Amino acid sequence: MKKKYIRAFRRGFIIGTFLILLFILVPFIMLFPKYQKYTAEAKEKIEAMGDEAFYSSLTGYIYDDEGNVIKKIKNDKDTNYLSYDEIPEDVVNAFIAIEDRTFWTNSGVDLKGIIRVAYNYVKSRGEEMHGASTITQQLVRKVYISSEVTIERKLKEMCYALELNKRYSKKQIMEYYVNNIYYANGFYGIEAAAKGYFNKSASELTISQKAYLCAIPNSPTYYDPIKNPENALARRDKILNDMKELNYITKSEYNEAVSEEIVLNTSAKSIDTNPYGASYAMDCVTRYFMEKNGFEFQYVFNTMEDYEAYLEKYNESFEEARNEWYKSGYQIYTSLNTQKQEQLQESIDSALSFSEEVSDDGIYNLQSSATCIDNETNKVIAIVGGRSQDITTYLNRAYQSYRQPGSSIKPLIIYTPALEMGYNPDSTILNLDIDTWKASKTTTGTPIVLREAVERSINGAAWGLMLEITPKKALSYLQNMDFSKIVPNDYYESASLGGLTYGVSTVEMASAYNSLVNHGTYTQPTCIISIIDKDGNEVYEDKQDTIQAYTENAANGMIDILKGVVTNGTAKSAGWSSKTQAAGKTGTTNDNKDGWFCGVTPYYTISVWVGYDNPKALTGLSGASYPLKIWNKAMSQYVLDLPAKSFDGNFVANEEEATNFDDATDNDLSVSNSVQEIINSMYAINKEDANWPAYANSMYDNAMIKVNQITSQALRDEMAQKVDEAYSSLTN
Repeated sequence: MKKKYIRAFRRGFIIGTFLILLFILVPFIMLFPKYQKYTAEAKEKIEAMGDEAFYSSLTGYIYDDEGNVIKKIKNDKDTNYLSYDEIPEDVVNAFIAIEDRTFWTNSGVDLKGIIRVAYNYVKSRGEEMHGASTITQQLVRKVYISSEVTIERKLKEMCYALELNKRYSKKQIMEYYVNNIYYANGFYGIEAAAKGYFNKSASELTISQKAYLCAIPNSPTYYDPIKNPENALARRDKILNDMKELNYITKSEYNEAVSEEIVLNTSAKSIDTNPYGASYAMDCVTRYFMEKNGFEFQYVFNTMEDYEAYLEKYNESFEEARNEWYKSGYQIYTSLNTQKQEQLQESIDSALSFSEEVSDDGIYNLQSSATCIDNETNKVIAIVGGRSQDITTYLNRAYQSYRQPGSSIKPLIIYTPALEMGYNPDSTILNLDIDTWKASKTTTGTPIVLREAVERSINGAAWGLMLEITPKKALSYLQNMDFSKIVPNDYYESASLGGLTYGVSTVEMASAYNSLVNHGTYTQPTCIISIIDKDGNEVYEDKQDTIQAYTENAANGMIDILKGVVTNGTAKSAGWSSKTQAAGKTGTTNDNKDGWFCGVTPYYTISVWVGYDNPKALTGLSGASYPLKIWNKAMSQYVLDLPAKSFDGNFVANEEEATNFDDATDNDLSVSNSVQEIINSMYAINKEDANWPAYANSMYDNAMIKVNQITSQALRDEMAQKVDEAYSSLTN
C-alpha cells in the first residue's frame, strides 16, 4: 500500500512539474524571435546613447498665457550628481536589501523572479504582470524604455538589462541607478532628495534618514514623504530590518535608527518652488501623457474594491507618465493668467487673514482653494491651492484635496436633473420632513416652489427630489463630468445634501458649473495649450473632450434659478453690484466644517472652498461667509473693465407641467406622496411569486382609491396615469 502511494506521488509530482514548466516555458519559446530582436535593439541603443543617457538633464519651462515663464523644470544633476565613491555605503546597502539582494551576482535579471512572474502571468490569464525587477531593470525603465505593463515590455526590459550588465560594471550601474531614480516631489537622485527633504548632503544623513529616502522610489506617490509620510515610515522600518538581517547594520544601530523620529525640512526651497498654477499645469501634462500611453480613466465603480484597484493602477501610471516627460525639456504653454492668479490668491489671503494659527509644520490650519475657468475657452485661467506663506506647501488643494460640497452639489445632481424630468423653476415640490422619512420612510412635509427651495437652500426639498431621481441616477451626472471620487458608498439619499465618501475638488466643481453656463455642455478642464519638445515639434493635441451633460433647456433654467440665489437667496449678502449678471450656489457641511461657493458670470466660473485640512468646525463658516467673500472680491475684479453682460440662455417651460398643480392643497400633496409609495412598491413586485397578480390588483385598487381623494384635477390625472403605467408594466 505504501509503495503504491509513493509511486502515485512521484507520478503526480512529475506530471505537475511538467505542466508548470510547460505553462512557464511556452510563452517564452513563442517570444524567442522577439527576444533576438530586442537584444539587437538594446545593444544598438545602449551603445548609441552611451554614458550621457545617465547624465543628461534637459531644462523645461512652463509659460503663462502671455508667454512669461512661471516655472523652470530642471533636475540640477550637474550639482547633485554623486560618483559611486561619493554615495554613502548605507544607501547602496539599503537599496540592495529592499530592491535586489542578488544585485552583485546576477546578470541584470533575476531568473527565479522571472519564472515566478511568468507563472503568475499564465495563471492570471494575462492580468498579473508585476514584480521580479532587478535594480538594473528598474534603471532600464527609467532611461531607455516606456513603462507600460505588458509581457513584451517585460521581455524588452530583460534584454536591455542583460546588455546593460555586459557594458557597465556593477558599481557604475548602482551609481546610475541612485542618481536617476525619482524620490517624489520633483527630486531625482539621492543628493537632491537629501537636500530637499533634510537640507543636508547625502553624506550627512543618519542611517534612518538614508533608509527613509530609499523607501520612496519603489512607488513615489504611495511613499511620498509629504502626502503619505506614514507609508514611507513603514517602508523605512522594513528596509532597516532587512539591512539588519543581511548584517549591513548591527542590532544596536537598527534599534537606534528605527526609533529615530523623521523630521522633514518642509521649508526647503527645493520642495515647493512651484506656484499653484505651475503645479496644476504639471498635473495636466502628466494626465495627458497617461492617456497618450493608453491609460483608461474610470469614473464609475461597481464596488469599493474596484475603486481601490483602479486607484492603484492610476498611481502607477501617473508616476510612469510623469517620469517620462519631466526630464524631456518640454516647453509647456498654458492658459494661466498671472494677474488673475494674483487677484484670486489675494482674495483668499485677505479673507482668511484673521486666522494665523499654524500646525506643527508651520502651515496655516485654516485653508482655502479656488479654481477659475474662462467660460469662452473653457480653460482654467487661475487656480489657488492654499494661503500664501513664507513656507509653501506641496499640496495644491484645488485639485488634490477632496471635500464634502454641502448644498453646492444640489444644482448638479438634484435641480438640473429635475428640470430635465419636466419640472419648472416655478413647480411646487415637497419639502420633505427628513427626520420622519429616516425614521419610517414616510414622505410627509409641506409644499414649496422649486425656485424658492434653491434660493433658500432647503434640504428637505432636495432630499424629496432625490427619492424620485434616485441616488445612482443623480450621481451619474457627476460621473459623466469626470468627478473622480464618486464611489458605490455614495449611492444614498444623503448625497442630495453633499454627503459623499471622499468629496469633490474645486476644479471639478468649477468645470461642472461651467457646463451650466455653456448650456449643458461639459468640457474636460485643463490649462494646457501647447507642448513643444526639444526639437521644436508640437506633441500636444489641444482638444478638450466635451459631452452634453445636461439638456440645454435644463441648464438654462438652472442658471435662471441660480441668479435668484445671488439677488434674493443665501448669497444675497455678497451685494453683487456689477451690471454683469451673476449666479451661484452656497454650500455648508454639517458642523460648519466646509464652506463652498460656486458662482458664475457670463465671462467666468469660480469655485471656492474654505475649511481646515483636518476637518473641524469653524464658528461662522458657511458658504455665504468666507467662500462667498473670496468669490465676490475676485469675480468683481475680473469683470470690472468688461462690458456689462447677461446670460444668453432661455428656459422654455414644460407646457404640461406649467399649471404645476397650483390648486393642490397640502392634503393633495400628502395623498399623492402616499400614491407614489404604492407605485414604487408595484415596480418592486417579484413576478416569480405565484401570488403576484393578487398583490398587483390589490395595490392598484388601493392606489386608485387614494387618487380619487385628490381634489386638484391636474394632480389627480397625473397620479392616475402613473398608477396605470406601473400596473401596465406588470401585466403587459
